[in-house]
Formats: sequence, structure tokens, C-alpha cells
Amino acid sequence: MWPERLRRFGYVAPPGVDVRERLVPDFRRDLLFLGKFARFNASRVNVVASSWLGPIFVGAVAGAIRFWRLGQPRAVIFDETYYAKDAWSLLRLGYEGTWPERRVADMHMLADPQVISLSDSGSFVAHPPTGKWVIALGEWMFGLDPFGWRFMSAVLGTLSVLMLCRIGRRLFRSTLLGCLAGTLMAVDGLHVVMSRSALLDLVVMFFVLCAFGCLLIDRDRARARLAAALPIGSDGRARPDACIGDRAGMAVRFWRLAAGLSLGLAASTKWNGLYFLVFFVILTALWDVGARRAAGAQRPYRAVLRKDLGWSVLSLIPVACVTYLATWTGWFLSDNGYGRHWADGRGGTWSWIPAPLRSLWHYEYGVYQFNVGLHAPHKYQSNPWSWLVLGRPVLFQYESPKLGQGGCHEATGCAQTILALGTPLLWWSACCALVYLLYRWALRRDWRAGAVLCAVSAGYLPWFLYQDRTIFQFYAVVFVPYLCLAVTMMVGAILGPPGATSNRRAVGAVAAGVLTLLILWNFIYFFPIYTAQVIPYSGWQARMWFTTWV
Repeated sequence: MWPERLRRFGYVAPPGVDVRERLVPDFRRDLLFLGKFARFNASRVNVVASSWLGPIFVGAVAGAIRFWRLGQPRAVIFDETYYAKDAWSLLRLGYEGTWPERRVADMHMLADPQVISLSDSGSFVAHPPTGKWVIALGEWMFGLDPFGWRFMSAVLGTLSVLMLCRIGRRLFRSTLLGCLAGTLMAVDGLHVVMSRSALLDLVVMFFVLCAFGCLLIDRDRARARLAAALPIGSDGRARPDACIGDRAGMAVRFWRLAAGLSLGLAASTKWNGLYFLVFFVILTALWDVGARRAAGAQRPYRAVLRKDLGWSVLSLIPVACVTYLATWTGWFLSDNGYGRHWADGRGGTWSWIPAPLRSLWHYEYGVYQFNVGLHAPHKYQSNPWSWLVLGRPVLFQYESPKLGQGGCHEATGCAQTILALGTPLLWWSACCALVYLLYRWALRRDWRAGAVLCAVSAGYLPWFLYQDRTIFQFYAVVFVPYLCLAVTMMVGAILGPPGATSNRRAVGAVAAGVLTLLILWNFIYFFPIYTAQVIPYSGWQARMWFTTWV
């Protein structure tokens, strides 16, 4: 019998394996976290418990890192000056109002938010409202305070680590590797900084990761339906059947609908979420082709075109569009939202479209022109070619307290910084892992490698279209989960397949363990400059490995 554990390392099942096994590989009865006791109590409850204990523990550690001193520094860092205020405005008005001059408003936000004079005159903003509504939820609970406007980012950052553990488990059929993927993201410096800041990019990452997880569940369930419909031979194995492979229909796919909802929320946070919608539609269509082919379809592409593509498109694109429009409800219900009544009384070719929708289209067109035309130079802007190697991280906050100030005990002075820098050894390992995944996908037809590469491409490649625009490295947080999955898949290969010799497995285990420990050490070393801790100035200099990091 073909060792089911081989899937953990990216190996594809040979043709002789039961078709049901090829369509939906069973999860390992991975009782790693229950120890020897579980071997004698291998009930479904224990199996489920074992698959959750590890992810919950990793998520708890990630939460401790992200919530520790979350309200510090008590300052408005980087673009929080826009999103924290827009979120508060949404709570008060339902749309983005007009604030006093930025420095004055920032000062009052930290001193006494009640004295701020928020005007109900609509303000032009560059991004849709969902991410700011998410930030507003924390402000509703804790007020216009650094802890309040960062609270939901920390929540989503923690939940995303838990989700990645479960997604990695489903992808690699191993709780151990799933927890490794979550651990890597828990200790990624860029993810930590973004989880402790009230910016929008982490919100996009969260909703896209939700969509990716939903599509993985949908893939398993759709293939399970095909497997259940196949005829069983005299040897007890399922046989491919051209009739079923070509003609079997699919019921409503609720997990795919959930993915469409999540992608709509991602796009209504920042528009780069739209690229994931396009890439994921193509990805799911290719998954459906693979399922039809494995089930025995003679013309899998035609079968997908006739039976699957319509549902796939309807489940993703229209649902995402409706979700996007629904997030503008506060603006639609207002009278003073920016450009809300632009189309009122205007005729023309498109007069049959309701005026509020035409007004929104005009507003969004103005936002598009603003975004593509944003060329104002910024000290920390970077080209996407440098992102994967961490060429130019963004400094969110910098203070230089002197001896006796702010906890500084060094005569030569101290530094207190927040640098949006990915954990270097993790990102540099990911560069190697992406090359390995290209090999697995192109030459070994490993769908897992293709799925991870698709998500990385959706979050990364579109930025090359805007190399002249003012863009920043922290935008890359959107595809951080998939870099962690790529490294995890590479680590699985380093460990070696179960059939390898004991020497090969020992060498692989040592190499994988050393790599993981080095990444953990690297995160601990840089942790002070992720969390605005006061450190000696010499310690800050020692962590600036390249001049482009300063």
C-alpha cells in the first residue's frame, strides 16, 4: 500500500492508487499532541483534539507577542494618522468626515479626543471602508486610543496564525507541518509590526487568507462528492468512470460562496484584493479540471466548462461585487459623504443606472486616478524587485531618548524604533523555497506548490505594474502566509520521505531543526525594533545589517 505520509513531503500518488485516495487523501491520524495515551484512545474526538491543540497553542503564543504592550508607543505611528481617524469618523457619521489639520488632530487624539472638531463635510479618501470599519470596532470598544485603534489588527493577526496552522494541516495533511507554518508566521517581524499597527494591509491579508482556506475546504468536499459517485470494482477500489467524470453535477458550494464573500471584503479594504479574486478564479477552475480528470473524464476542460465554471464564477465574482457594494452602505445612506450626490439630476447615456451607483462610480474613478498617479517621492518607498530580499523596510517610528529619558540608561543615548522588517532568515529562506516550489509545480505537477505560488503571485506580481508609483515594502504582508507555507513545504522535503534511510532522516531532521531554530533566534534578536523597546544606540546600530535599513 502506498504510504499515505509521503504526501506530507509533496510526493504525488502513483497511478495504481485507489481513485478515491487520489481525489481526497485522508488526513493522517496525527496524535502528536496527545502522546502515548492517544494510541489507546484513537477515537474521532481524540483525533480532532490533537489537530486543534497544536494550532491553538501556536495561536496563543502569537497573540501574546502581538498584544504585549500593544498601546505602546502612545503615539500616532506612520499612516495610523489617516486610518485611525477615518475609522472614528465612520463610527460617528457612517462615512469619512473632515478633520482639523493633521498635527493638531493627532495631538488631540492622544490628549483628549472629545475636543476634536470633526466636520460632517465629506472627505476624499483613497481606500474603501471595510478595513476602517474593522479598526473602528476596536475604537468602539476601547475609545480613540492607541490600544483601541490597534486592537483589531492584533486580533486579526492572531487569528490569521491560527488559521494558517489549520490551512497548513489541510494542505500538507500533517498537523506538525501545519503548526510549523503558523509558527513561522507568528515570528515574522513584518507580520508582527502590521499586527500592532492600525493600517489596512493586514486586514487584506486576513480576508484573503480566509478565502484561501475556504477554497481548500471546497476543493476537498467537491472532490469527495466525485469520489463517492464512482463505481466500486470487485477489488473494493473505486474505478474512474468517464460518464461520472464528464457529467456529474455539483451542488451549491457554500465554501466557495464564503470565499467570494471574503474576497469582496478584501477588495473593499484595499483594491489589491481584486487581484486575488482573478487569480483564485483561475486556480479553482484548474482544480476542477484536475478533479474531473482524476474521476475519469475524457474531456475534463469541456466538463468543467459545462458543469463547474458557471457555479465557480457565480460563487466568486458576483458575491464579491455585492459584498463590495454592501460595505458602502454608510456612504449610500448619508447626505454629506464625499461625492454622494454627484449624479443627482444628471442625464446622459447611463441615466438608467441609479444615481447613487453612478455617484459611487465617479468617486471610485477619482480614487483610481489618485492611486495610479501617486508619484510623490518618499524616503522609505521601494521597488517590488527588492521586497523578497528586504531591500528597503519602512521605519514606522523612531525616537532617540537620552540618558535618564524614557528608560534609557546609556550615556551614549538610546534608540526606540518600530521597523516594518520581515524576519530576515525567514524571508531569505522563502526565496529558496519559492524556487523549490517552482520545481515541484512545473516538473512534478504538485498542486500544493501551484496553490502557494498562485497566492504569492496574486499578492506580489501586480505591483510590478506600478514601479513608478510610490509603494512600500510593508504591502508584502499580504503574501506573508504563503511564504511561510513555502518554507514549510521545503522543510518537509528536507526532512525526507519515510522510506529514506535512518541516516538520511537524521541529517534531514538536524538540517530542518537548525533552520527553524535560526529563524526563531533571528526573530528574538530583532524583536526590540519591532515593538518600540528602548535599547542602547549601539544595539540599534548592530541590528542595521544594511545601510538601506536605516
